[in-house]
Amino acid sequence: MSPEDVRQRYARVREEVGAGVTIVAATKYVSLADMAILAEAGIEVVGENRAQDLEAKHAEYGDTFRWHFIGHLQSNKVKLVNRICELVHSLDSESAARRLTVPALVEVNLSSEPTKSGVGEGDLERFVGLVDDVRGLMTMPPAAPDPESSRPYFRRLAQLARDHGLSELSMGTSQDYRVAAEEGATLVRVGSILYGE
Repeated sequence: MSPEDVRQRYARVREEVGAGVTIVAATKYVSLADMAILAEAGIEVVGENRAQDLEAKHAEYGDTFRWHFIGHLQSNKVKLVNRICELVHSLDSESAARRLTVPALVEVNLSSEPTKSGVGEGDLERFVGLVDDVRGLMTMPPAAPDPESSRPYFRRLAQLARDHGLSELSMGTSQDYRVAAEEGATLVRVGSILYGE
């Protein structure tokens, strides 16, 4: 992974999703040392899945990036996330919601997969009412080889956001970010498409 390769891939994703979409570089599998390559490549926003990795990377790189939290948020990690992040994509716990002081997106489990995090569609209205600063919604469709199979989930999430008067949509990963952008994503969370397989 070289800064030039990452820069070119980032530019390609930017061209494909358009200027109005925030590209969040998912850094779950990016080492502390390799974060420097992202900085050199001009990556602006990073999304971390684990609080301890977030803390370590932020301690090293601080204001080099804008920090988002995109993993499952446990209530005992909220204080750390409040201190570092400008946005949480994956809020789905009432106890975390009560402690959160930064803007959040509520994660919605549209596929009803038991292994996936997120609140159920039927519980969304009540949950949105619990949180001071909900900006929008996030979802993870079932993994599938064809990006088109994600489209109905993205379309449904966009409708739910409109129904609740929410403007931000975090949807789409390296496999289906183009479809997500077509369906109104304002944030896409990409990793392997930037770094190479």
